[in-house]
Amino acid sequence: MQKAHQILKTVFGFDSFRPLQEEIIINILSKKDSLVIMPTGGGKSLCYQIPALLFDGLTIVISPLISLMKDQVEQLRQIGVETSLLNSSLSQGEYNKNYNSVLNKKAKLLYIAPESLQKNEIISLLKNVKVDCITVDEAHCISEWGHDFRKDYRQLGSFRKGFRSAVCIGLTATATPRVQDDIIKNLNMSGHKKFIASFNRENLFLQIIPKRKPFDQTVAFLNEHKNQSGIIYCFSRKQVESLHEDLSDLGFSTKPYHAGLPDDERNKNQDLFIKDEVQIIIATIAFGMGINKSNVRFVLHYDLPKNIESYYQEIGRSGRDGVRADCLLLFGYGDISKINYFIDQKEDPVERRSAEMHLQAMVQYAETEVCRRLPLIKYFGENYTEDYCGMCDNCTIDEKESVDVTINAQKFLSAIKRTGEVFGVNYIIDVLCGAESDRIFSNGHQNLSVYGVGKELNKKQWQILAHQFIRKELIRRDNEFGSLKLNESANDVLFKNKKISGFIKQPEVSRKKLKITDEGYDKNLFELLRAERKYIADSHNIPPFVIFSDASLIQMAKDFPVNEGEFLRISGVGVNKLERYGKVFIPIIKKYADKYRTGSKSLKIKTRKRGSRIDKPRHIQVGDSYNDGKSIKELEEEFNVKTQTIISHLVRYTAEGRSVRTNGLAEMLTVDKKHHKKVFEHFNMEGTQQLSPAFEKFSQEISYLDLHILKLIYLNNNMKK
Repeated sequence: MQKAHQILKTVFGFDSFRPLQEEIIINILSKKDSLVIMPTGGGKSLCYQIPALLFDGLTIVISPLISLMKDQVEQLRQIGVETSLLNSSLSQGEYNKNYNSVLNKKAKLLYIAPESLQKNEIISLLKNVKVDCITVDEAHCISEWGHDFRKDYRQLGSFRKGFRSAVCIGLTATATPRVQDDIIKNLNMSGHKKFIASFNRENLFLQIIPKRKPFDQTVAFLNEHKNQSGIIYCFSRKQVESLHEDLSDLGFSTKPYHAGLPDDERNKNQDLFIKDEVQIIIATIAFGMGINKSNVRFVLHYDLPKNIESYYQEIGRSGRDGVRADCLLLFGYGDISKINYFIDQKEDPVERRSAEMHLQAMVQYAETEVCRRLPLIKYFGENYTEDYCGMCDNCTIDEKESVDVTINAQKFLSAIKRTGEVFGVNYIIDVLCGAESDRIFSNGHQNLSVYGVGKELNKKQWQILAHQFIRKELIRRDNEFGSLKLNESANDVLFKNKKISGFIKQPEVSRKKLKITDEGYDKNLFELLRAERKYIADSHNIPPFVIFSDASLIQMAKDFPVNEGEFLRISGVGVNKLERYGKVFIPIIKKYADKYRTGSKSLKIKTRKRGSRIDKPRHIQVGDSYNDGKSIKELEEEFNVKTQTIISHLVRYTAEGRSVRTNGLAEMLTVDKKHHKKVFEHFNMEGTQQLSPAFEKFSQEISYLDLHILKLIYLNNNMKK
């Protein structure tokens, strides 16, 4: 593996492998088949690119999208790797040049679409060279149980049989256990090894809000992400076009993308987005799979995705550079009916049932009150035990205080009953709020005793409560028509005065303005470097991120490398990129540093050693800083988060086997010592993975913040025993 480490640094510019990469590369170099399940941005490409440079023969990379292949080929050529691409987008001259590069054994990698492998010309070419590795990207496309089945992928098993000496690697970001088995079977993997990286994308902020006025909500979100690249996903082509026109009229830089556009226009719009000429692409699900753009800072779902696989893959298009990205979903129950309509059109009952189950899981995820990552990651079969991630709406909203909502529940349930159990959420809320609508008047519901009795809450607060009543199974929603029905348990609330607790606090429409990086880098220098990157990219007609990622520019603006040795230490800078771009970027940094280091005030930029701060997960940064002597208050200010988020990071830090200093923690508690012992006894019996049972057990007398602090003390004490 010494040569692999050398290539990692000199060619790709990285000091160390990410989790699982080294194990996967060892397995491939040993000519053992590998199935790799790794989230977007997790480093799947290096797993076959480094072996490709170590094998004597050719590595074939099978990919479904031309745009993805073009970007990956360009990135490899930028770092000096001989790479070929064969597809219909090439001119005859380009095609012949790439073809001959493979034939003459110059190319180390060949990127190709699955349908091209059925052509006799291609098979003949590949039979004349030594094929050492067959890589199948987006491997979930081979499975009928996957969310994006493609028939051309079914032929890959037969293709693989023609090259028995070649090792096979299947790559995907989204595959349930059933899909994984299907991939292994169809690719004829024997003696294979399965590698499953964590599905947790820690740098993605996950947020879901009720869809009320989606256009206004979208504009508010975009205003907090000015000058940033992002994707908006819509359910229909019509919605894409409408939203594009409306946002363009307001001055937003947008382009549409859907299957109804001519190929030339669609490809042009995608190219403009990838090259940062357009900031926002508004698309149906036809866009996104395999888009190799690292600096997408947000994904907004205007409509509900059909399944969790699609949702996970689509949000995975953001934050591929490891810098924070925001993912917002506007959730409305009306979207469920639209999706169900198309599910009902499916003739195959097995396929129809599968789609229904996928949709049901998506709705349950959208409705959850626990940490978003818990149901999302568990869906893919990973054992995720955290109960507080600090990077989703449910974990970072102002601490939720449970209150008695029995009277509110009685009003809501009574309104459903008195209107005949045939109306949806929004209509029931309109009745409770006394809306003066033609529909209410035509039904005569302004004469009901429940009309206008819910004016103490606004519509958004009622909608939040309605979601809670559904989760508590007091009511159910008819999947076909969206009408609300009372469950048997509703009678206990209406007639037996059963107490119901819940949360009325209204969630924020959008989070605080995104801070794209840790504090401590010079934003003015970052903008200078970004402008130079764009100029070079335009000159060579390539995407800016192919030259350097945002993460690399951030590190330059933080470390101020002013010579070649320092520049080579920047993550993502290898020997080839140093030779290509060092003579351009180093003088810019040096000139800026010299200018601002003269005068009375010297520029204060914290230099750091490799492997610290930006390379470390946030919870380790927090834990190390806390152990170095910083107070909770100082950490809140440094990381711009609340107390509960800092405590959560310290809990995770401790749960991974690291101890923290406990002096001062007990003083933060608002409950007396007798409760401490009771909570610790509960932890001994039930464990610490979920805090909600403890919250309920102690009659909600102990706040979640106190429970997190007690959990931290408990874990730390047990570690010392």
